[in-house]
Amino acid sequence: MGEVGQPIRKKDAMALVTGKPVYMDDLAPKDCLIVKVLRSPHANAIIEEINCVNALKVPGIEAIYTWKDVPKNRFAQAGQTYPEWSPYDRLILDQHVRFVGDAVAIVAGEDEKCVDLAMKRIKVTYQVLPAVLDYHTAKDNPVLVHPEDNWKSMFPVGADNHRNLCAHMEDEKGDVEKVFADCDLTLERTFHVPAVNQAMMETFRTCCYIDTYGRLVVLSSTQIVFHVRRIIATALGIPKSKVRSLKPRIGGGFGAKQTVVAEIYPAFVTWMTKKPSKLLYSREESQIAGSPRHEMEVTVKVGASHDGTIRAIEVYNLSNTGAYGDHGPTTAGLTGHKSIPLYTANLEAYRHTFDVVYTNICAAGAYRGYGATQGVFALESVVSELAGQIGMDPVEIRMKNMVRQGMCMMAYDNEIAAGCRLDDCLMRTAEMIGWKEKFPCRDMGNGKVRSVGIAMAMQGSCISHVDVGSATIMLNEDGSYKLTIAAADMGTGCDTILSQMAADCLNVTTDDIFVSGADTDFSPYDSGSYASSTTYITGQAVVRASTELEKRIRTLAARMLSCELEDVDYDGHVAKNVKTGTSVTIEDIGFQAQCSNDFALQVTESYTSPVSPPPYMAGAVEIELDKETGHVEILDYAAVVDCGTVVNPNLARVQVEGGLGQGIGMALFENIQYSERGQLYNNSLMQYKIPTRLDYGKLRVEFRPSFEPTGPFGVKSIGEIVINTPAPALADAIYNATGHWMRDLPMTGEKIAMAIAGEV
Repeated sequence: MGEVGQPIRKKDAMALVTGKPVYMDDLAPKDCLIVKVLRSPHANAIIEEINCVNALKVPGIEAIYTWKDVPKNRFAQAGQTYPEWSPYDRLILDQHVRFVGDAVAIVAGEDEKCVDLAMKRIKVTYQVLPAVLDYHTAKDNPVLVHPEDNWKSMFPVGADNHRNLCAHMEDEKGDVEKVFADCDLTLERTFHVPAVNQAMMETFRTCCYIDTYGRLVVLSSTQIVFHVRRIIATALGIPKSKVRSLKPRIGGGFGAKQTVVAEIYPAFVTWMTKKPSKLLYSREESQIAGSPRHEMEVTVKVGASHDGTIRAIEVYNLSNTGAYGDHGPTTAGLTGHKSIPLYTANLEAYRHTFDVVYTNICAAGAYRGYGATQGVFALESVVSELAGQIGMDPVEIRMKNMVRQGMCMMAYDNEIAAGCRLDDCLMRTAEMIGWKEKFPCRDMGNGKVRSVGIAMAMQGSCISHVDVGSATIMLNEDGSYKLTIAAADMGTGCDTILSQMAADCLNVTTDDIFVSGADTDFSPYDSGSYASSTTYITGQAVVRASTELEKRIRTLAARMLSCELEDVDYDGHVAKNVKTGTSVTIEDIGFQAQCSNDFALQVTESYTSPVSPPPYMAGAVEIELDKETGHVEILDYAAVVDCGTVVNPNLARVQVEGGLGQGIGMALFENIQYSERGQLYNNSLMQYKIPTRLDYGKLRVEFRPSFEPTGPFGVKSIGEIVINTPAPALADAIYNATGHWMRDLPMTGEKIAMAIAGEV
């Protein structure tokens, strides 16, 4: 390998640092209508009347649309492969509004000033209904979030809208009750993980226009161009062939843009008016009507022997999907699926059950970690507490029970851990943090305590049997290559790492590969950039396409050199007839492909996988805790990751550091809070506290690469797992400093101080 494994600079790095126009709003037509959405002030209400007469008189207003004006086609906003697990429970605009911030009307005008004025002049009369705001009481509540008859579930996930139930599923192997009864001790604890917001730098934004052929073009900051096309066509009731979806450079997504949050409104405006339009969500809109993580209550029960052998695990999670079911069933399923298999070595039985309920708050969606984050926090905290109860080191109990190379993971669809160095990750992490010397804590003599905590995690590398990645690669006449993909580079650098793979297959440099996409008109089908699938799934498609193209180049070279294929010596730049010494350059071959040739030097390949090999990670933290105020300062965070072959060490390290920062924010700072009327208090970054780089302390990242035999060049994913260890590691460190377990995130100084004072 020449390019894979090298810290090559991202392909778009210079464009970004020099401020080139690469984002959606940079590229939108200048004559766009400005689109905004009037939003409900009530958590649950029926719109009785909307008076738009005065609003329509505002100069510059093009159109105002209400629930009376839109198609009545229900759809799901979640960007998932058809048939979606998420229910079809939305309309473009609905007479029934279901949370504070739900869409009431779409206003389009020639500039922002006239649209803002028109929105103030719209008069809406509501019939306010009782709201379901506590997700503990939502199931079988007499107040129904979705009483409509045309609600439908596309997949058998145990959903019942007349019970406020978005999903209910159970997964069990072994005789759980029998094994628990035979265990020396059991430990059962309940944890609360609130909704948290992705808070990406670029908010949700879309522009639309009609092309020469009367088709709707949607330029959107999205991770899922093909799903955007399907969802918009479904909502508008038009053929998918009438919609083209493409993305520019994305200013961050983290899963938020796996949901069609903003696209539908300007799409409807442009389809109706035939004029270009754009919608830019404000930060407040992104907070109150975005796609945050699912709030969950997770109950974990672990059965073990006195020697620390973990024999049985049970997980139940109650998930709050909010007013709509976007990603509800799938997120909840990963809470157990991506945590229980960590403890495969001695596991005899497990059970995972979940309920996903509707409530009258902002609908949740996809966020990095996607349900695994909540499950890992709960299970890892219980395992650390179990270690304390039996007098065992938290590192030792994990080493005794963790999944290892070659093991069959009963709780992970019986997949084999073909590439797994979790044991090395854990031991190296403990060494980096100085575990043996610092565990459990040191009293600093000034009211402050320094302590350490540790945790481990796993994720996946795709949705097995579902995700499809595709790539098209062609030789240009100058000897360079064009790689076309529909995976979305959100800042992760996938354009670069996929080019590195192609370059190694073709024996050239990454600079010789030019990347285009994602565009439903020109890119081969790809499920999109989510579920940590791009490097593993789309990467394999790139390798297949590039390998086949290299064979075709050799074949055409043999024709040009009038020799047999086995007589061609090709180094990526020159093809030589080994018998005669004659040669042709790659440029010669490129031109030949364009003249008197019936042999295409362009290849498209797709890939899907029956398995989803997990990446593994261990994280350890050292904190200093003020016992008077409860304030936690992170001194050091050590992380070691097994993501298979590391394609680009620089980009992988940045992924880890970014995920750790988000995990730290979720654990210590970020909180979603609602009023008794269902209004979100944390509607700006003044009220919603995300950490800065100064709040992270020292971050140290290392890799322990395994080789995944099903992955291209032995790779696995890295995008999501990196957010999962901070919360349980910090909870462990806080316990070691105070003797109190924090089971309700965020673990604020106030909560810690009250626990120390014995008030909670």
